[in-house]
Amino acid sequence: MAILIAGCATQPKNAGPKYVFFPPPPDAPHLQFLTAFSSEKDLRGGRAGSFMTFVTGAAPADKPIAKPYGAALSQNKIYVCDTGSHAVLKLDLESRHITAVAATGPAALKIPLNIAIDSDGTSYIADSGRNQVVILDKNENLVAIVGEKGKTKPRDVALTKDRFYVADLQSQSVQAYDKATRKLLFQIPSETDVTNVIRKLFQPANLAVDSAGRIYVSDVGAFRVQVYDQDGKYLRSVGSYGDNIGEFARPKGVALDRENRLYAVDAATQVVQMFDDKGQLLMWFGEPKGSRAGLELPSKVVIDYDHVKYFERYAAPDFKVDYLVVVINQYGPRLVSVFGFGHKK
Repeated sequence: MAILIAGCATQPKNAGPKYVFFPPPPDAPHLQFLTAFSSEKDLRGGRAGSFMTFVTGAAPADKPIAKPYGAALSQNKIYVCDTGSHAVLKLDLESRHITAVAATGPAALKIPLNIAIDSDGTSYIADSGRNQVVILDKNENLVAIVGEKGKTKPRDVALTKDRFYVADLQSQSVQAYDKATRKLLFQIPSETDVTNVIRKLFQPANLAVDSAGRIYVSDVGAFRVQVYDQDGKYLRSVGSYGDNIGEFARPKGVALDRENRLYAVDAATQVVQMFDDKGQLLMWFGEPKGSRAGLELPSKVVIDYDHVKYFERYAAPDFKVDYLVVVINQYGPRLVSVFGFGHKK
């Protein structure tokens, strides 16, 4: 059942409410904007180094995020692919400090776009500067490099228990690899679908996998999200070209919650749209950049159930947060925007 085809919330910034909900009142809220940050100072609640400033008389560096693109959450950290600083930043939710993944030597990163982190801490980083996928273990040691320079253009990585999938712009496909051997298993679309304009891929950008193993691919060139089964069989398309609700002008990040509801970013219209497991639009969220919950050139959306406790203090007293919806913006004062999906208590 559709939640509500609605989006813009509440009032202008200057007269805005303390809490911003989607859809707006009088409808029942399903999503609340919780907080956002663009630097270590923001992460620490605007109190960066106040004690050290008192002791030493000098404030520490703010440690800003430059131009983020992709992200993942794991082990009390938000990992942000910062194309501006050519690094993957670790935003520690416990200590509220920002450090960088220590990828040096053969593992050195150039333009990390997206990152996926496995349950054992292994990270898969799609680097558009190297045009390779860099795989690091939980201690940030190099495990492997996937992709031959000049022959691949990886844009995103998605993980299942036994496989990892890579969105490759060069071959206009999603490449499925065996996780243990890192051998290429097959490509999506299949040979029979590669000339079918409905089933093929034009410019695969971002990936997500649902609980049934279905693969969701945002296709910038076709203005839609393609859905395939775990072996690459085409299932359906979500969205079409346009700037109305249910349509896409520049689809980017995609994510699935535990109910297999699809969250899909549109970087052009600067909203995130939410669809049910049949591809029917449920709701959308995003506001003009001047608002408290505004999105500016959003590129990634991440669903997370494991780190809600760090953001519950931002929730309205009568709103229960079930999981987090983290949106990465490439510009503006809210580079990492955190929303909470939930319900009234």
